[in-house]
Amino acid sequence: MSASARARTGTVPSVPFLDLAPTHGPLKAAILDDVARLIDSGRFTNGPEVAQFEDVFAEYCGTRHCVGVANGLDALRLGLIAAGVEPGDEIAVPANTFVATFEAVSQAGAIPVPVDVTEVDYDLDVDALATAIGSRTRGIVPVHLYGQLADMRAIRAVAERHGLLVLEDACQAHGAERDGERAGSASLAAAFSFYPGKNLGAMGDAGALVTDDANVAAAVRSLREHGQRRKYLHEVEGYTSRLDTIQAIALRHKLPLLDGWNESRRSAASFYNDALAGVGDLRLPAVASGSAPVWHLYVVRTADPETLAAFLRQRGVATGRHYPQPAHLSGAYAHLGYRPGAFPVTERLANEVLSLPMYPGIAEGQLGAVVEAITKFFHG
Repeated sequence: MSASARARTGTVPSVPFLDLAPTHGPLKAAILDDVARLIDSGRFTNGPEVAQFEDVFAEYCGTRHCVGVANGLDALRLGLIAAGVEPGDEIAVPANTFVATFEAVSQAGAIPVPVDVTEVDYDLDVDALATAIGSRTRGIVPVHLYGQLADMRAIRAVAERHGLLVLEDACQAHGAERDGERAGSASLAAAFSFYPGKNLGAMGDAGALVTDDANVAAAVRSLREHGQRRKYLHEVEGYTSRLDTIQAIALRHKLPLLDGWNESRRSAASFYNDALAGVGDLRLPAVASGSAPVWHLYVVRTADPETLAAFLRQRGVATGRHYPQPAHLSGAYAHLGYRPGAFPVTERLANEVLSLPMYPGIAEGQLGAVVEAITKFFHG
């Protein structure tokens, strides 16, 4: 049925914000077979599948090492500690990010220093970054937000001038590229989340840190295992942050399909770009020059996202808000002392963003239903 026919009959299909069934369905039998073998073996932690996944994911990212951990936050936090961040150090982070970026810094004992973002890629404004660096600044954590790499060339240039470490928050950017570099390969180390809704998602919480630095990798391996390199010999205070074997099994099955899934996301983004151009006051996501995003999220901007979201919800279209409260204005980080207006681009984004349905396998008819409903909202 065409979009116009659906409009006449009122039979707009339900469109979820995220549907994992198209990706899990074809893999279900193979994953279950491996899980059955895992039950027989009893190797639920540190099974051989963990190292197997680490090897193939490091190769995928173009790095020498991958260390699986329990989640993306742990990958960021342990990565910072392994890189030598100490209590009282300051770490520059984009103000426009999920709160976990701030949490990783503060839980490592350091102080997150928010920096406003650009209107181009919604990540660190390099000019603002340069002015935010002080005598206690130890490093920079750029975030590849919504699946688009930050301007790593410019960020590395700032870091090199000031002798700072760079650790990528690549939790939304599995397979993304910019200027010929792949997410995870453009800095000292990079953290990935494999939360189920990510471009590469596990069947629960999971994460990994990738790096070319053997010392950083060894330190994270120790930290994830109570600070031990050999059993019961605890060299430093550590954590429990292992990648469960069952998650490694799922990830190992999914990784070969990731590039195809990312292409499906790109096709969906292209559909939105073409169909929503000039609709209402929508500002569509920009793609920086030289960038090949993987569209973890497709985020538009509008003056009243809540009203648009409610209108779409009534018509069976689910949406999301990423992120309606900037971390620097949250109760968790009120002690940093920032007030409204401190980071104007970030705060405008928080008031204007709306994420549309985006996942591999989303049908053209579903995309058409989203566009049709949005067009009706603005133009009746």
